[in-house]
Amino acid sequence: MSNKGTGLRLAKRLDEVGFSDIVQIRNKVMAIRASGETVHMLHGGEPYFETPEPIKYSAIKALVENHTHYAPSSGISMLRLALSAKLIVKNKIMATPAQVIATVGGSQALYAAFQSVLDPGDDALVFSPYWTPIADLIRGCQARPLLLPTATARRNGIGATLAQFATPNTRCIYYNTPQNPSGVVFTKAEAEEVAAFAIERDLVVVADEAYEDLVYEGEHFSIASLPGMAERTITCFTFSKSYGMTGWRGGYAVAGEPFMTALRKIVLYSTNGVPTFVQHAMLQALHTPEAEIDARREEYRKRRDLLVAGLNSVGLDCEAPAGAFYAFPNVEKINKISRTAAETLLEKAHIATIPGSVFGAQGEGHLRFGYAISIPEIEACVDALKAFLG
Repeated sequence: MSNKGTGLRLAKRLDEVGFSDIVQIRNKVMAIRASGETVHMLHGGEPYFETPEPIKYSAIKALVENHTHYAPSSGISMLRLALSAKLIVKNKIMATPAQVIATVGGSQALYAAFQSVLDPGDDALVFSPYWTPIADLIRGCQARPLLLPTATARRNGIGATLAQFATPNTRCIYYNTPQNPSGVVFTKAEAEEVAAFAIERDLVVVADEAYEDLVYEGEHFSIASLPGMAERTITCFTFSKSYGMTGWRGGYAVAGEPFMTALRKIVLYSTNGVPTFVQHAMLQALHTPEAEIDARREEYRKRRDLLVAGLNSVGLDCEAPAGAFYAFPNVEKINKISRTAAETLLEKAHIATIPGSVFGAQGEGHLRFGYAISIPEIEACVDALKAFLG
């Protein structure tokens, strides 16, 4: 039955918004496993460790103490104060508690950021390959993502490449470091180039720092800490990766005005904040000793080195990623079309990966292998690769 001529239609802003390819792949893997077959799970993006006990017990304690009522939609005061202190010390972002808002994961922070700055017809510059939901978050604002190749920008100059891809309608830059899926970590000098371009063109920067604690080569640097950038940057963070809290849906954003008022409105009228007891768990997570975070990073480094060595040993050319927990090898040896390569690996070797093309055209010819799994699982994957590719 046609709905033509009736009011039974979706809002037009959803016409170009799709579902995540990664979620669809995850569902296919789950179906294969449900049939009883073993799958080497390298397609995911979850930490290898469970949520630490002190964080879990803090949530239980909050429930027992009846922290189950409405809280301020922007976040409880203790959490925002602690986040402000963390941002000042760790990120060198001089934020007050009033400039911080708790969000339902880093995803809501990014959604709110784009909704706050993009109007229909605007353009957003996106370093590519990029985390797949970003393009849909931008399209959901009836704006257009402009994909610029990260590799080209680093080779030819960040500022020159931004200028090449920018349009008169460009309103913001999506700046992700460390990057998902490639593991690229932008240097301070590169951040300064992005900042100079943003200031020159009067653009807003939406900074995604989900993997801030997972940098193996160099150091993580927050672009909002640069002179003139705090007032034009919305920086988004998550508790998911550093603290093994993917299912808790805890995140936050830091921004000045007028953006913070917009962020507050979007959070208020969508979720009315983060569950109160989850905020207490987030507060506890911030008390995690840096030594514990450092130790986990070294565990990731072991996994990275093991997987990258295995990939290179079978002819899948792969540089060691500087950050995050993904390897992004060239897999044209299997097939030049990444979707076909991923399907082949899944069917023939039972190795689940993500096709590079879902991260933008610049990812074609590559697959994303996630190494946030146990060392025995990585060893089993390498053995399966060697059996398949020799």
